[in-house]
Amino acid sequence: MPETVNESNLYKQLRDKAVAHLQTGKAPTGGQWSLGIDALRLLHQLSSHPDHADDALKLLHELQVHQVELDLQNEEIAANEQALEDDLSLYRTLYDSAPIAYFVVDVEGKVIQGNLAAAELFGIGQDDMEGQRIDTFLEPQDRPQLFGLLQRVAESGTRDSCVAETTRGTQGSRHLQFLAGLSPEHEHLLLTCCESASAE
Repeated sequence: MPETVNESNLYKQLRDKAVAHLQTGKAPTGGQWSLGIDALRLLHQLSSHPDHADDALKLLHELQVHQVELDLQNEEIAANEQALEDDLSLYRTLYDSAPIAYFVVDVEGKVIQGNLAAAELFGIGQDDMEGQRIDTFLEPQDRPQLFGLLQRVAESGTRDSCVAETTRGTQGSRHLQFLAGLSPEHEHLLLTCCESASAE
């Protein structure tokens, strides 16, 4: 019931706004104020007979209001799309330019996506990471630790961490701190990685 009331209120607000636009003679930006051929024919037929002239005026008014409502809705949709595009651009920039390595991996540890810091951490191209198992970037003896971390997080849904060693990249052997969490959809694992001062 509340949803119906809300929809009714929204429709009334939209209609009132459209009527106000018509009364002031201002169409929304980009509005066409156009009527379809069939509607124009019907208006012509109604207005041709004095008995139906009032009906023609009412119909014309309704059609104009409806056209302005559609124009207002289109403006709102365009504004919402632009806001979403701006948000997406912001989050993409935050992800790609973050000073810490971010990975999206599947339950088996295959890299779906990694940011620029992740590629630099392992000294490879950003596109070269995709499809590789993330534990292949580590020393063989430390791979089970990372794989175990991914399995624990996938099963429990709670965040967990581990430290592992890598010799990839330009800085020689380094200890890395991995923190893993489950994505909101529970389909992928989200990993952050940064250098650790020493092994646990």
